[in-house]
Amino acid sequence: MNVYRMVLFAFLGALYYAVQVALAPLPNIELVSTLILVTTLTFGAQTLFPTYVFIILEGLTYGFGVWWCVYLYVWPVLCVVVLLLQKHGSWWLWCAVLALFGLSFGFLCSIPYLFIGGPGMMFAWWINGLPFDLMHCAGNLAAGIVLYKPLLFCLQKLKEIFRRKLEKQAL
Repeated sequence: MNVYRMVLFAFLGALYYAVQVALAPLPNIELVSTLILVTTLTFGAQTLFPTYVFIILEGLTYGFGVWWCVYLYVWPVLCVVVLLLQKHGSWWLWCAVLALFGLSFGFLCSIPYLFIGGPGMMFAWWINGLPFDLMHCAGNLAAGIVLYKPLLFCLQKLKEIFRRKLEKQAL
């Protein structure tokens, strides 16, 4: 990995974090899912670098509790899903993926509670959070509808700029 790409990924991770903090007052309304989706479509598996920058920044800010351990696998799950569906992707599919990710976020976050308190605790934790998952689903769908195309365009342009810089540097 070259310096340009490291700087770009650090910037993207910081951008995820800044957007998350800015929208924190709104319950389960976030743009990180959309940013991770378009970054994965643009940079492939390397999206894990900015994703983990974001996760580390979240932990440094809010502490390293069970929720943070969940982030270690929840956000990368979105990256993997996008990578698996990348060849079949369309705007509609990506909006559906974002909505389903928002809806399943609470379930994915409840998995540690299976080991902490058993199936009853996991189920109770997941069911208790369903109203937030519904808001998360709606927010992700709205973000996908409105922001998917412009964000993808911007990231692809940014990737092209970095590619040209690297070619120029190689000469």
